[in-house]
This record gives sequence, C-alpha cells and structure tokens, in this order.
Amino acid sequence: MRKQLLTVLLALLALSVQAQLNNSYLYHPIRPADSLTNEIHLNFYNFNYVRNYEYSNNFHDGYTLYGTQLEPQLVYYAHPNLAITAGAYLRKDFGNERGLYDAKPLFNLKYSKNNLTLVFGSLEGNIQHQYIEPLYNFERKITTPIEYGTQLLLNKDKFRLDTWIAWQKMIYTGEAAKEEIVGGFTTDVTLLKNDDWKLSIPAQMLVYHQGGQIDVLKEIPISTLFNGAAGFSLSKSIGYRIKQIYTNNYIAAYKDFSPTKVRAYQGGFGLWLNAGIDTYFGNFSTSYWQGNKFITIKGMPLYQSVSDNLYEKGYTENKRQILMFRYQYLKELLPNLYLDVRFEPHFDLANSSSNLQFNHSFFLTYKQNFKLFKVKN
Repeated sequence: MRKQLLTVLLALLALSVQAQLNNSYLYHPIRPADSLTNEIHLNFYNFNYVRNYEYSNNFHDGYTLYGTQLEPQLVYYAHPNLAITAGAYLRKDFGNERGLYDAKPLFNLKYSKNNLTLVFGSLEGNIQHQYIEPLYNFERKITTPIEYGTQLLLNKDKFRLDTWIAWQKMIYTGEAAKEEIVGGFTTDVTLLKNDDWKLSIPAQMLVYHQGGQIDVLKEIPISTLFNGAAGFSLSKSIGYRIKQIYTNNYIAAYKDFSPTKVRAYQGGFGLWLNAGIDTYFGNFSTSYWQGNKFITIKGMPLYQSVSDNLYEKGYTENKRQILMFRYQYLKELLPNLYLDVRFEPHFDLANSSSNLQFNHSFFLTYKQNFKLFKVKN
C-alpha cells in the first residue's frame, strides 16, 4: 500500500505541476492611494469558520473550531502614501456561553510607495506571510491571527519579500514571565516567467526567542529556535477548465541555538513536496512530508517529531512521513462574499497501523470598504 501511494505522488511530481492551498480569499490588505487622500473609510472584515480534525494520532489532537471573527477598522488616508487605522478584533466561538472568546485592539500605520510597504502596529501577518505548513500552521488564522510589530513588504514583478518582527510577550520589571519575540522573512525570486511557465526560488526563515533581563524567572533558561526552508516552484498555465499544474518543493530545517539545551532534539530537517492541479471544478493537490528530528516553532503539529498532544506531550518519533491529499473549492458567491471549502485526508506512512485520517474546513469571508466622509483641509 505504501509503495502504491508513493508511486502516485511521484507520478504527480513528474507532471511538473503553490506549496499551500490558495488562501487569497482570506487576505484583506489595506493600502493608501492618491484617490483616497483625506478620506475616512470603514474597512469591514468578517471571517466565519468551521475546521474539524478527525484525528486520532500521537501528534495532532482531534477537535473542532467553529465560530466567527470580526475586524472593523476606521482608516484615515492621510496622504497618497500613508494610511492610519484603528479598530478591533473580535472572536466568538459557537457553543461558548461566556460571550466573546477573544478581543484585541487593532492599530497600525502603513507607509506605501511604489512596490514597498512599511507596517507598524498590527501586521499583515499570519497566513499572509505565505509560509509553508510545516513552518506555519494554517489554523493560526483562527486561533492567533493578530500579530503586533514591524513589517516591510516588497512586491515587484519578479521579486517578493515579507520581512517582519512581532512582539508576542513583553514584560515589565519584576514580572514572573519571559519576554517572547518571533520574526523572520519569506521571499520568492522569479527566474522565468512567460505566458505559460513560471519558475521561482522561494526561501523562508522563522526565529523565536524567549528570554529577558528584568523578569524574576532566572531558573528558566533562554531559548532561541530557528526554522528555515528553501526550494523551487514550477507552474504551467493551461486554459479554462484546467487552469494550471504546479509543483512546489522545499527542504526545511530546525536548529536549537539556546545556550542551555532542554529539548529532545537540537537539530533536524524535513522534505516538503507538493504537486497539484487547479481546475474549474476545484483544486486538487498532493503533499508529502518526510521529517527527521524536526521541531516546528509555529507549524502544524502533525509534521513534527515531538508531540504537544494533550495526553501524549513529550512523545517522540525521530522520523515522520505524512502523505496528504487535498481538495479545495473556491467561489465568490456574491460581490465581497467568498466561499472556501477544503477536504484534506492523510496517511501516516511511518505508522502502518494508522488508518486514514482527515480534516475538513468550511469558510465564509465577507470584506468590504465603505467611504464615510472626506476631511476638509
């Protein structure tokens, strides 16, 4: 059975056919523009989610996330190159009788000129960073979507860069807590691009640091962790019914740079292979992960070698092999209303006793920008 599954994967790769599913319906960037100067707008974003894991394994718990998120923001377009926003993030989990599960303020300043954008405050982060799944778990779009810090974005025809730093936990003098900082970059360099073919070289890095000098937890050692990935992406445009075929392939790495080593592994690596086809009827893809002593900072727990499961925390497997098949259906139901349906079964090839397991998702996203009034000079 394992040989047959691997044969299917290799056949797909041979076709020369996004490392991730298409998340564009979930993005909501805000940019200043000449035509908007001195105007006040209401930017409204509503994300509704059902994500269910039918899992029973040692690395990823089985559970369901079901609810809605709102992000209303007032945007002042102060200059053709400057936008200032203030708003709120609200999350309501269905079945939770305590009211809102989470609420956070949203403030940022965005300077944008030509192909460059500087963000200070709440970032255009999370899945918009476009990390691969072993480095950044898609589920964080639901559980921890807000990042505060500084971000520099550069988008050119043949070069894309997102470099950022986020302050996850700041502390005051004498606190019984450690400060936490995370940051990194994703980049993509296009080597070939014409009407049919596109070849690019992506690279990604993520660094996490936990420490500080003004806390009272001196018995807890400093932690510095690294995740990185690099590879190549190749796609070919076809036509109407079959839009494109593609392949995205990465080598991923993990390294513990902490002065005091307390984790099960100090270093590891992984191979992340993807092949797919985008059609009029939906997007079909296959992903294969082979990891060895790999620990992820923010990635999907399924792929790492050390378990964070509720009842299996600390359990280890040096080698992990996951074969996942994916289907995604995208449709704009109405202007500004977007449907995203996903079904993702997988096999754990390193555990022959494991049965087929899967997760599935249903997302409805509404995003709209309303002009309120113009500020008189």
